[in-house]
Amino acid sequence: MQAGVTSRARVLSVVALVMTLSAFAVVTPRGARVTPAAMAPSATPRPQAWRFLSRPDLTPPLITSTIGAEDSASLAAAEGQYVFLGPKDTDTGVTMQGEVIVDPQGNPVWVNNSAVGTFNFREQTYQGKPVLTYWDGNSTSYGHGDVVILDDTYTQIATVTTGGDLGPHQADLHESDITPQGTMLLTSYPEVQADLSSIGGPTNGWVLEGVAQEVDITTGAVVFEWKSLDHIPISDTYQPLTAGEGTRANPFDYFHINSVQDDGPDQVLISARHTHAIYEVARQTGSLTWQLGGRQSSFTFGSGAAFAWQHDARRQADGTITMFDNEASPTTSRGLRLSLDMATMTATVAAAYLPPTPRDAATQGDVQVLSNGNVFVGWGQEPFYSEYTSSGALLDDDTFTAGTSYRAFLDPWVGLPTTPPAAVLTPSGSTATVYASWNGATQVASWRVLTGADAVVAVPATTVARTGFETAIPLTHPGAFVQVQALDASGNVLGSVVPT
Repeated sequence: MQAGVTSRARVLSVVALVMTLSAFAVVTPRGARVTPAAMAPSATPRPQAWRFLSRPDLTPPLITSTIGAEDSASLAAAEGQYVFLGPKDTDTGVTMQGEVIVDPQGNPVWVNNSAVGTFNFREQTYQGKPVLTYWDGNSTSYGHGDVVILDDTYTQIATVTTGGDLGPHQADLHESDITPQGTMLLTSYPEVQADLSSIGGPTNGWVLEGVAQEVDITTGAVVFEWKSLDHIPISDTYQPLTAGEGTRANPFDYFHINSVQDDGPDQVLISARHTHAIYEVARQTGSLTWQLGGRQSSFTFGSGAAFAWQHDARRQADGTITMFDNEASPTTSRGLRLSLDMATMTATVAAAYLPPTPRDAATQGDVQVLSNGNVFVGWGQEPFYSEYTSSGALLDDDTFTAGTSYRAFLDPWVGLPTTPPAAVLTPSGSTATVYASWNGATQVASWRVLTGADAVVAVPATTVARTGFETAIPLTHPGAFVQVQALDASGNVLGSVVPT
């Protein structure tokens, strides 16, 4: 993954219907019908971000479907499933940086703007409860920082960092996998002096080593550590050594570790982009059980099974290995699933997950196997995410106006913020409109507005169904006092606010 490089299935499209209202643009939801006026040459150009009257500080990306076939097999269409994105790269003119959760229709659910790009934003399980995690720190093609854990109220409950000889705040952006044991798998890129003569460099050169650590989240203790230079020679790299690299000021990234996963009780699975290889590592000794790909592969490859510059290698429950294959295919990047025959030591294609048209995602990307067997692919450098059947049939493909997202995930989530809803009232003569939203609240089914001379005598004036992130609620003859209540599907009040 090189962070600085920029290179569903529903009839849905985001419409650029822009209304000038209190100096803010209000964009129609993703499922809105395109009107002739909106399609006319004189229509306002399609904006790159949502704009909300109730939350003008939030500018999440717009989501657009690239294919048009409805398919009930798509888990993305299921209630309670959400897409997790980490938009970044504002130098390309994208809408925001930070964390974003969107619903199956592409409507934003939670938006967390930040000053720097985010990586690896996802839902995980910690201490038996769902949490959100993301990496926060300083990054180029790798990073130095920590992993943040939020609970279902979006409150920070823990920060995870490296330990041991690495010291704190050296967690790299590529991995932050929580294990059932309450530990987190991390990567790190320490600068280490090394002999580069095997690749034409100096004998007293400098490299970025690939380190995997497993850290106890509660105590911070390091329970496992693996270092690439102890087991993988620098000559295994496919990354060219360019002029000026290999010095103390510019260490050579020979390995580029980018995923770590538990592979049973005794092994760990490690992926390295710059050696084009995936390694099964023995926990006790750190030695390689086998190597898949690269210059010293333990396996031979069947037709179409070879990969290169890969990301996100994962062992699946059926024993297959999934990964995002950035560049091996002659025409397109792809999600890839390989079957490993341990008797013949051969790797063959179990399934390939291809985009609707060729897509060159040279960096980043991930492949996630979902609970119903479908497969979700985040396209990394390219601003897309897709869902497939297990065999590789495309169900859903969406694009977003937000540069890149290192990985993309599809998972269930229920959130209820500690902060109150937001609402703005815009009067117009004897009528008014209330614009209401609640950033991060997933259980709001409808909005109820109470009006009256004051809070004591206020009575319900109207109740309307929630429509996307922000709902417009028309009022007739509102009183001096107005209150907006967020209701769940049973009519219970989740939160309330007096609009500004």
